[in-house]
Amino acid sequence: MVILDEIKQELESYSPKLSELYEVLEINSSNIRLKELQKKTMDSNFWNSSENSQKILKEIKSLEDTIKSYTSAKEKYDEISLMLEISDEDGDENLALEAKTELRKFAENLETLTITTLLTGEYDRNNAIVSFHPGAGGTEAQDWAEMLLRMYTRYAEKHMFKVTMLDYLEGGEAGIKSAAILIEGRNAYGFLKSEAGIHRLVRISPFDSSGSRHTSFAAVDVMPEIDDSTPVEIKPEDIKTDTYRASGAGGQHINKTDSAVRITHIPTGIVCSCQTQRSQHQNRDYAMKMLKAKLIEIKEREHLEKIEDIKGEHKEIAWGAQIRSYVFMPYTLVKDHRTNCEVKNVESVMNGNIDPFIDAYLKQRQG
Repeated sequence: MVILDEIKQELESYSPKLSELYEVLEINSSNIRLKELQKKTMDSNFWNSSENSQKILKEIKSLEDTIKSYTSAKEKYDEISLMLEISDEDGDENLALEAKTELRKFAENLETLTITTLLTGEYDRNNAIVSFHPGAGGTEAQDWAEMLLRMYTRYAEKHMFKVTMLDYLEGGEAGIKSAAILIEGRNAYGFLKSEAGIHRLVRISPFDSSGSRHTSFAAVDVMPEIDDSTPVEIKPEDIKTDTYRASGAGGQHINKTDSAVRITHIPTGIVCSCQTQRSQHQNRDYAMKMLKAKLIEIKEREHLEKIEDIKGEHKEIAWGAQIRSYVFMPYTLVKDHRTNCEVKNVESVMNGNIDPFIDAYLKQRQG
């Protein structure tokens, strides 16, 4: 069968990539290291130091995830190879077609695994805190910020990441004045860090009866969630804490107590708030976690030695600073201005299919 030969040839083309991944992911040494760490957990003194034990358990989880990802890919390769062998022996064309479908899935998973090898940052494996801020323009910009919130929520769902709303301040007529979400999943920050920046929208405004075209801007901020094992020194005298009455999205679940918390880092002017948790204590914990994440993110990005060196940033959410444009009219196109990656299916992008932009960014950084 001609189709069988084509599938075999395509499958074999992935063999060198699998071998390369085995070396790049250091699967052999990872297995050795995993056994060493697992042996340490059996020690009677393992839990004496909570900080050390948590660090070891975190490394074990990371190693297990890496090994499992590669092993799954290798097993799928062998499974497809066996399907083709049986198809060849029995002359079963349907089995060959089934193998072709499985090969397509295998290729996609292999590409994703390859992309993860580009995530070499210290916090790339961490969860991500993503916040949204509309630019000038009132309702139009606030609606755009909410559209971006939905886009990243859909992206997270497609990748089986967990999404928790940390802060949500609704707009007047529509949209949001600000929002923040926690996206939990392996490499969440590594993938989403490329999305930080100003996003530009061009469309016919649904809020303008004249049907004129509008340009709107919104800023997306992405920070790694920092766990307690990462030391971040924030002096008590450097923060100002305000409490206020929280309200849920759409004006629902209005809280009758001042449970919402806003923390301002005085030296930098960075403001972090949370109002979605049940208690003021929980909201404060999340707000502090967001502040630590923001300080760490700026420190890493600016290659600073100390948190104290951070001066804060004041970038205008307007024309000239955008990282990506989303055009709904007069044509449909989403273009990343850093990599020149383009996708014409705007609806697909707004439904969370932003992987082409993320992959292009990571490959460009590696190059």
